[in-house]
Amino acid sequence: MTDDCATGAATSQLSAILMDIIYIREFRADAWIGVYEWEQQRPQTLEFDIDIGLDTHQAGRSDSIRDTIDYGKVVERIRHDLAEAKFKLLEALAEHITQVLFQDFNAQWVKVSVAKIGHLRGVRKVGVTIARSRQDATKVQVTPTP
Repeated sequence: MTDDCATGAATSQLSAILMDIIYIREFRADAWIGVYEWEQQRPQTLEFDIDIGLDTHQAGRSDSIRDTIDYGKVVERIRHDLAEAKFKLLEALAEHITQVLFQDFNAQWVKVSVAKIGHLRGVRKVGVTIARSRQDATKVQVTPTP
């Protein structure tokens, strides 16, 4: 790992430590995802764990949903995107979710874990976890397959 990569990873982790976190755990949804033809024959059930970093001080004072991220709308948006698009890699799907959270929900930091359930014999889950800060958001553009 280069010094720049190590510094970026450390900065991203520090950002998460200094922020409030809204989380969504064990969220399951069906998605068209896969590299191999046999994977593309039917939707697969995926499990998501999502951490969304932001400053919730104002929401704590106002007690208003307008001052925070509505996790119900996040789940609804992800379900909608999964119904409309196809992805080959879990990595691309996770990047797509981070971009949505930055652009449409004003997240400052995001950690997304996506797992395929029962995909391999004798393995409960296989997946990927990515963590991104808002500064990382401009580096990656993901285009799902319609």
